[in-house]
Amino acid sequence: MCGICGFIGEVENSKAVLKRMMDKIAHRGPDDEGMYVDEHAAIGHRRLSIIDLNHGAQPMYNETGDIAIVFNGEIYNHLDVRKELIAKGHVFANESDTECLVHAYEEYGTDMLSKLRGMFSFVIWDSKNKTAFGARDHFGIKPFYYSQINGSLAFSSEIKAILEFPGFKKEVNEEALEQYLSFQYSVLPETFFKGIYRLPAGHYLIFKDGKLEVQRYFDPMMEPAESGDLEKTVGEIENVVKDTINAHMIADVEVGSLLSSGVDSSYVVSEFPGKKTFTVGFLDKNSKYNEIRYAESLVKELGKENYNKTIDSDEYFNSIPTVMYYMDEPLADPSCIALYFVDQVAAEQIKVVLSGEGADEFFGGYNIYHEPLSLKGYQKLPKGLRKGLAAIAKKLPDIKGRDFIIRGSKDVEERFIGNANMFSVEEREKYLKHPITHIPPKDIVASTYKKVEGLNDIAKMQYIDTNFWLQGDILLKADKMSMAHCLESRVPFLDVKVFDYAKKLPIDFRCNEEATKRAFRIAAKRHIPEKTANKKKLGFPVPIRVWLKEEKYYNKVMETLTSDASKKFFNTDILVKLMEDHRNGKADNSRRIWTVYVFLVWYNVYFETEDFKPINSEWIKNRIRTA
Repeated sequence: MCGICGFIGEVENSKAVLKRMMDKIAHRGPDDEGMYVDEHAAIGHRRLSIIDLNHGAQPMYNETGDIAIVFNGEIYNHLDVRKELIAKGHVFANESDTECLVHAYEEYGTDMLSKLRGMFSFVIWDSKNKTAFGARDHFGIKPFYYSQINGSLAFSSEIKAILEFPGFKKEVNEEALEQYLSFQYSVLPETFFKGIYRLPAGHYLIFKDGKLEVQRYFDPMMEPAESGDLEKTVGEIENVVKDTINAHMIADVEVGSLLSSGVDSSYVVSEFPGKKTFTVGFLDKNSKYNEIRYAESLVKELGKENYNKTIDSDEYFNSIPTVMYYMDEPLADPSCIALYFVDQVAAEQIKVVLSGEGADEFFGGYNIYHEPLSLKGYQKLPKGLRKGLAAIAKKLPDIKGRDFIIRGSKDVEERFIGNANMFSVEEREKYLKHPITHIPPKDIVASTYKKVEGLNDIAKMQYIDTNFWLQGDILLKADKMSMAHCLESRVPFLDVKVFDYAKKLPIDFRCNEEATKRAFRIAAKRHIPEKTANKKKLGFPVPIRVWLKEEKYYNKVMETLTSDASKKFFNTDILVKLMEDHRNGKADNSRRIWTVYVFLVWYNVYFETEDFKPINSEWIKNRIRTA
């Protein structure tokens, strides 16, 4: 796990520029740094040593030195790839997975990506052909940002490094804000910073002669079978899980695991051979917002250890600017702050953790996936009738059944944009001072839906979540919060072999009237307590709703919502009403308030604060070693 950055193009004082970029992402790789610079390119690397601790320094080269690579991630099948390349005559100088990528590029070119099992973002500079080749892994586990500035291509694992590039003008992308209010994360190819783009998952880029080409090499298409043998399937899932966890244990350092009260992380902990697990909670151990008591009970049963922390409200709120700094872009998921603290606990013990992300998207775990089943009977009514009933329902107060009638009037393509849907287009127009595009969220996902128009609605929803929610929320926070503490986070369920199996599961084995992740839960039940395997999906429970009613945090948030910065973007009188209605119990507006608040905190960090210092900067400083 590491951080990469650099640029392709002729830049004055290129070494100094590259060093400034590298320093901005030093937390991603405290153990070492390295750079390659010639008249056409400069690529840099910050290393967190995990595999081949003594010989894995980067940039790394081929035998002739005309191909150089900087790489962030892990290739779990690198020994198999290495064996194949040796048979073809390639000579290896060390035992690292990075060198496999160099020789794979020599042998296969861009086709090398089909050979890889792992998480990665990398850039290869081919000095002989004056060509840069960059790629991001199949599901977007590792980040990759880029920008074209004055004819050069700048890239990095984190946006903050690109901000250091000469000539880059830092501006807020208000179009990103518009969509963020609906999705709760940055959903567009162009980030919250104008001119900076993210390379989507399963894509690569080629930059040559000042021209940029971006291509997709992998598409996570669902291919559900019509039927299957449930008992046989459950056994196969057990084998798939065992295989992927074993593959993700490859390391020359100790590996631990994050642990919540959910089925996914519990299943990982039950199967991985390590001992150390890590958990956080809120309020007290008897609270629904605290998962520590459960974690301690499970590890006792499994013969493992649990390190945990109860986060108080002051700690939580004080950490938000730091979290937004590391996140690069605003993310309105309250659990990202919880993840910041659990990764902090883990980083005090180890360098690598496993986590349970991805099982919901692949195996059908989100509660919303029940919706097509619950609406099935109602949607047999003529669409015109349903639309008419919805029009009447919209005029009614928020009573039981109203939302069902409204959502039942819409096809899945109209009603589902992913796991979060904060503000409608009408609400955005009302709250924003200067709406720009007026593009509804359903139009953002429309082209993605088009690819799967023949599939079952549940499979469609999984495909949307894998392409949007997974990349924009789940994996963003997993990477950024772990790297904020010099920690590598691995996600064994997000593996190409796991996906190749899960994509073919019959719909009934994914989600039925009784359960989400149906077959997966049955498999998990053979390894963890039944009550955990059957537990309803919660995510990281965070008491935001409660805290926003407390005087201290009500005032803190209200001050931000009515600030001069807020007045640049929002009609603040409406935000004030949102807060007052929440405090007075007229509506639960906590997530909407949080969405706006987090954006404003992020804006303050990146546009109003000079040289922002995260709260863990001294800890990071003590970890960093320079070459």
